[in-house]
Amino acid sequence: MRRLLAVTLTGLATAPLAGAAAAAELNVTVDIPHLDVAEYHKPCLSMWIEKADQTPVTTLVVWYDQKKKDGEGAKWLKDMRQWWRKAGRDMTMPADGVSGATRAPGEQVLSFADGKAPLGKLPAGDYQLVVEAAREVGGRELVRVPFTWPPASAKTSQTKGDHELGPVTLTVKP
Repeated sequence: MRRLLAVTLTGLATAPLAGAAAAAELNVTVDIPHLDVAEYHKPCLSMWIEKADQTPVTTLVVWYDQKKKDGEGAKWLKDMRQWWRKAGRDMTMPADGVSGATRAPGEQVLSFADGKAPLGKLPAGDYQLVVEAAREVGGRELVRVPFTWPPASAKTSQTKGDHELGPVTLTVKP
């Protein structure tokens, strides 16, 4: 059984000459499949934005098991290797406005505003939305979806994971 995780990121872009703010939107749909395995654990998931050269810009979301005794759930964050090496090991968990509990397969909707944490003020440029998932007694997977910010016109891009993540669709709208 597959369910969709929908993530909506909303930002503001400034018109270069007019000086007026125009609303821009970045929508993400992530399919987190329910895997039929003997020992299923909800995945830890991190989502961040990085520049086209893979330099990290900001971490948007980190989901992990926060209820384990003595913070034991945080030890699984290292399994999201790319995020951990780029930003995770320098973060203090839990991180207000970024970290949260793991999510079961299903639809989730999130909104982020330009100029507010955790998105911050995203300068114009070419970026990648990166989603990484890792499961205890399971696999690990990472997908990247490129985008340009602020968007000049509506554009949809999609990539697909092989096992821990299904299709990941990114839609940017001016």
